[in-house]
Amino acid sequence: MIRYTLFFSMFLLSAFSLSGQETQMDLQEAIQYALQNNPSLDRAQINISDAQEQIVERRAIGLPQINATLEYQYFIDIPTQILPDFISPSIYGVLFEEGLVEPFDLMTDPNGQPAQFGTKHNLSAGISLNTMIFDGSYFVGLKAAQTYRDYVAKQLDSERFNVEKQVVEAFLPALLIQTNLNTLQKNIGNLEALYQETSAMYKEGFVEQLDVDRLELSLANLQTEYEKLDRQKSVVVNGLKMVMGYPMDADLVIEGTIEALLEETATIDLSETANVAVRPEYQVASFGKTLNELNIKLNKSEYLPKLYAFGSYQASLYANELSTGQWFPTSLVGLRLQVPIFDGLNKKAKVQRTKLDLEVAQSQIAELEQYIYFEVENARIAYLNASETVGSRRKNLDLANRIYETTQIKYREGVGSSLEMNQAEQSLFTSQQNYNQALYDLLVAKMDYEKAMGR
Repeated sequence: MIRYTLFFSMFLLSAFSLSGQETQMDLQEAIQYALQNNPSLDRAQINISDAQEQIVERRAIGLPQINATLEYQYFIDIPTQILPDFISPSIYGVLFEEGLVEPFDLMTDPNGQPAQFGTKHNLSAGISLNTMIFDGSYFVGLKAAQTYRDYVAKQLDSERFNVEKQVVEAFLPALLIQTNLNTLQKNIGNLEALYQETSAMYKEGFVEQLDVDRLELSLANLQTEYEKLDRQKSVVVNGLKMVMGYPMDADLVIEGTIEALLEETATIDLSETANVAVRPEYQVASFGKTLNELNIKLNKSEYLPKLYAFGSYQASLYANELSTGQWFPTSLVGLRLQVPIFDGLNKKAKVQRTKLDLEVAQSQIAELEQYIYFEVENARIAYLNASETVGSRRKNLDLANRIYETTQIKYREGVGSSLEMNQAEQSLFTSQQNYNQALYDLLVAKMDYEKAMGR
């Protein structure tokens, strides 16, 4: 008993320790997690299973349909018939002796004489078979069901593509915020060291109180900015959790840097020609067009005759006592030919509507193709602009660093003012943020181009 109690306690301790751990994920890990847990992908997978069952349902129409029946009737009052008055009295007498008619004094009814035909127990059992021999719509419908399954499978691929894009769009802002937080933390550390150094110089009488106050104000502003940005990161990470299907009450720590992601992604060839056929949404639209074409064939096939075969066997028992009854069999086979002649132009209207649906699908495909080319071209331009911006912001950051370092030297040597130092700090911090934003924009542009190319 003590051993089991100890084991249970250790299990609880390990469970609590695991629940307190932080889950760390980089971009690819976040994408893989989302592909396994995003609710929209679960629904798309259910649609595939449903489409597969529709194929089974459609195929079953062409297979033999066998049904068995069993029916039992007990007549509390046997149905009564009125016999015409042309029956002779002698026959009435026989019927009366058999108990099939009323007493003789009732046989004088001018409307006829009542009589009961049948038995109290009626039992019948049978089996029937119906099968399709020819139906033009059957094979077209089966082909349409199979195409629909492929259609929803492509929808799943398109949904995966969209989920990956959503994860990237939610992950990268969190990564940018983390990069800015790291930069702010580094700046706060440097400013704290300078503040301590200036405070010591003030005590020695080398600087004024104003210099210390300015540094203290700058430090307080940076700390406030850090706290505000840290809270904003929580909001962005919660948005990432939502896209991933990750529990909102569980901790999630993102890993990686913008620079590392830029190096990991493949080199972009801006001269590459776009291939619209590799885009998942284009493939979905193409399958939609095929479904419309099959729908036209399906409605046209309704003009064709339909031939069915059927057969049945039935045995019936009629008796006043079940033990003395006798079975009487009935069996038949046959063919049924159904030839459409006129339906009030219903089929014609259906064919015309499906043709209009096909025209809409073709128009949508042409529009989607134009949009993909438009998206690719915009992504190219955005990448070129972002790349040039990174180069410019890099130069500005290097220049701001040199100015800040020179201003620090002058300030420590007593030939620079605290105002110059404060201006150099602000210029450096702004350049750092601009450079981080430029790297982020370049990474976004790079990934947008890859997605536009269908990768």
